[in-house]
Amino acid sequence: MDWVSGATAQAVAPRDRMAVAQGGRPGNQGARMSQSEVEQPLATEVLANIDIMEILNRIPHRYPFLLVDRAEAYRPHKSIVGIKCVTINEPFFQGHFPGNPVMPGVLIIEALAQTGAVLMSKSLEVDTEGKTIFFMSVDNARFRNPVRPGDVIRMEVEVVRSRSTIFKFKGVAKVGDKVAAEAEFAAMVVETPKA
Repeated sequence: MDWVSGATAQAVAPRDRMAVAQGGRPGNQGARMSQSEVEQPLATEVLANIDIMEILNRIPHRYPFLLVDRAEAYRPHKSIVGIKCVTINEPFFQGHFPGNPVMPGVLIIEALAQTGAVLMSKSLEVDTEGKTIFFMSVDNARFRNPVRPGDVIRMEVEVVRSRSTIFKFKGVAKVGDKVAAEAEFAAMVVETPKA
């Protein structure tokens, strides 16, 4: 493995490049890294982005209930960041609330769950023709700040546990640096019933 190439070389100080290349830690020429440290991704790891076309291929939701516009920082079986651009054209704003539009908190939780479903679908390479990812549970949901038209929600979702086709997540929805909502939730892959 070449530890001193590309973006990694720029992230490591010149005096530390030799130590890292030889399996040591930056700033500590003599210490060797353990096998688990060697296998950990570096801070400069390139993370995948997912556009709307891939999201449409990965989860069955459609307008007006598709609540993820794109995703970034995808790390298989670990984490993802979903993005939702909230506009005044969202159908729920007609009644929630006239003259004071606020995105319903349950829809923010649903957006977190859809982001988790994208992570599951891509990580497990789910056959979306024969399987669907279902939301199983939500725990410790908290609503901190309102989401309004014009806001961009960043939904940071990380895997807490996974076993086969069941994932447990922790998600935080933010607008700027303010937390809008947070929750723990679970989802599973199930066979789609035949019509």
